[in-house]
Amino acid sequence: MHPMHHALAYPDKPACIMAETGKVLSYRALDAASNRCAHMLRRLGLQRGDVIAVMLNNEMAVFPIAWAAQRAGLYLTSISTKLSADDLDYIITDSDARLLIVSDSLAPLAQQALAARPALAAYSVHGEAGGLPGWIAACAACPATAITDESAGTEMLYSSGTTGRPKGVKPTLPDGPLDAEIPLVAMGRTLYAMDEDMIYLSTSPLYHAAPLRWAMTVQRFGGTVVLMDRFDAEAALAHIQDYRITHATWVPTHLIRLLKLPEAVRGRYDSGSLVAVIHAAAPCPVPVKQAMIDWWGPIVHEYYSGTETCGITALSSAEWLERPGSVGRAILGTVKILDAAGRELPPGETGDVYFADGPRFEYHNDPDKTAKAYNSRGWATLGDIGHVDADGYLYLTDRRNFMIISGGVNIYPQEIENSLITHPKVADVAVIGEPNEDLGEMVIAVVQPAPGVTGDNSLSSELTTYVRKALGGVKTPRRFDFRDQLPREPTGKLLKAKLVAEYRRQARTASP
Repeated sequence: MHPMHHALAYPDKPACIMAETGKVLSYRALDAASNRCAHMLRRLGLQRGDVIAVMLNNEMAVFPIAWAAQRAGLYLTSISTKLSADDLDYIITDSDARLLIVSDSLAPLAQQALAARPALAAYSVHGEAGGLPGWIAACAACPATAITDESAGTEMLYSSGTTGRPKGVKPTLPDGPLDAEIPLVAMGRTLYAMDEDMIYLSTSPLYHAAPLRWAMTVQRFGGTVVLMDRFDAEAALAHIQDYRITHATWVPTHLIRLLKLPEAVRGRYDSGSLVAVIHAAAPCPVPVKQAMIDWWGPIVHEYYSGTETCGITALSSAEWLERPGSVGRAILGTVKILDAAGRELPPGETGDVYFADGPRFEYHNDPDKTAKAYNSRGWATLGDIGHVDADGYLYLTDRRNFMIISGGVNIYPQEIENSLITHPKVADVAVIGEPNEDLGEMVIAVVQPAPGVTGDNSLSSELTTYVRKALGGVKTPRRFDFRDQLPREPTGKLLKAKLVAEYRRQARTASP
């Protein structure tokens, strides 16, 4: 289960195709390029356990570098291309990175971050850019054969976090062979019928954990990754049709955008090649999931996990149709629901979600945060709230950090957001708690109206009525604020912490 084997078995098979251009990276080329990169890493003095940082757009060069790190026993830290120079400097410093490789367009940004670290080896990926030497050119003179001291590496990726600076999630380096089976391979084979014949659509930035890990898992199988440079709903449908996509991963925001395309546009494309579509990263509103199953059939799968991968739950369409809203049963680790005192709760009762018996991790350079992620029994939490039913199926309520306490009542924003996003006049929504002298916190909905819709008092009244009818008065936002766009990662993940911080600053400024 490694590209080096596929390079021998079918060297000309595409390991990656750029969706927009059709440019191909074969398994032969991938294997040779990753070997050259691995030799270059050794020439730069990097040894097993060291860290290489990359800040790359969605481009094929990601894969030779990632596989070189994997076969040289290194940690790969992939950094968001949307960060500032200050954030980049923080991550390369915190991660103890010994090398930085960036996309050519990001070289000027990298130079700003490197001003305080002139000794750090740094390259632009294709050619000399922004004063940085070209990585591919530097590797060109290296052998295309394997290094003599290969050992398995892995990723140390930085969680986006809900508060404060992101932290590197550092697993233990694998100590087995390069081609040892990993949990995602078993998961893909067993649950999603993944094999060497799959053609996989990668819809999200590869600097995030799940997109990078799934794309590399596809290449472990010997399948083909069709890589979008950025997500566009109609373009994704066109790629499914044109490349005969069999598998794809999504986040709920992608599904919502697909469903909000006009029916005439959706009907223009053939999606009959799909075998399994998989979504994760956030709870999916029940009406959205139901609509996707109605459209694509019972091939819509879901799983719940995190960058930490301390546990995974999963379920099929058939299971979900029997238990709408569930994110599945544990397939890695054991789900435990605990109360505030750390006592285990019975099925049906809501509390903090923990995983027992899952892989261990640590937050790099943050033993305090690591300790807070574990309880006295060694069970780990991702910070979510939920409950399990009598059969062990998990239902998520919200993130603990986003719970609103208004008038002494616990209110979970996700439930309100899931209701509002189904309204035809709402393109996007975030529900937060604004500090309030009387209530403690007041429920606020920040709404991006659908195209052509005006955010005004009339829309506020309409949405107020809509939520009150669906969820009752207590959960109805006291105010609707309208914006042209909400802060989201390119993956679709809502950056709610930014909104919460903004509203708290405003409340402090307004206080006498």
